[in-house]
Amino acid sequence: MTPLFRPALLALPLIVALSPLALAQDAGSAEAVPPKETATLVIREGYDVDLEAFQWTHRPVVVFADSPADPRFHEQMAELMADEPALLTRDVIVLTDTDPAARSALRQKLRPRGFMLVLIDKDGAVALRKPLPWSVRELSRTIDKMPMRIREIEERRGS
Repeated sequence: MTPLFRPALLALPLIVALSPLALAQDAGSAEAVPPKETATLVIREGYDVDLEAFQWTHRPVVVFADSPADPRFHEQMAELMADEPALLTRDVIVLTDTDPAARSALRQKLRPRGFMLVLIDKDGAVALRKPLPWSVRELSRTIDKMPMRIREIEERRGS
């Protein structure tokens, strides 16, 4: 079973993975490992986010819940963190909103009812809405069928 996501981690925008240098320093090791040039999955609270800021650069995955204690929210966050490289390859950024009372711009635009997962394509169009948690594998397959993603793959191959 996957570990549960801790809602306290959402208090600030964060980067999920730590660099090897940070891990070595936390352990008090005198032999620090130099950081690799690797990207990490970004998870941000979506209360003050403008989706237009990600247009043409990222595919936002928005995770809504009525409470940070919602088991479906925990399951979804654990699923997303389980395969970061697949999401990074597809330019995914994760936005969360677990406070219906905040009436965020994301909630007003996407109108979730309870738990909801929303995938938004790079052009800003809603590509997917799901009332249940989805695995990274399912999200990846959906993204890989999008015309813009097919074009990205062809460009990387040099076609």
